[in-house]
Amino acid sequence: MLLKVLTSSLEQYQSLVKNILNYFDDRSTNALTESFNAKIKAFRAQLRGVKL
Repeated sequence: MLLKVLTSSLEQYQSLVKNILNYFDDRSTNALTESFNAKIKAFRAQLRGVKL
């Protein structure tokens, strides 16, 4: 059980480190995707209760 938890934690850490270091390599982020998702969420919130 403990080995499974440690293995999972290590895999998660390695994934996060890769993404964090990727930012410093080529300054890439997911900000564009997050912004697009926020616009979709706001649009859906405006349409609540509107019959199409």
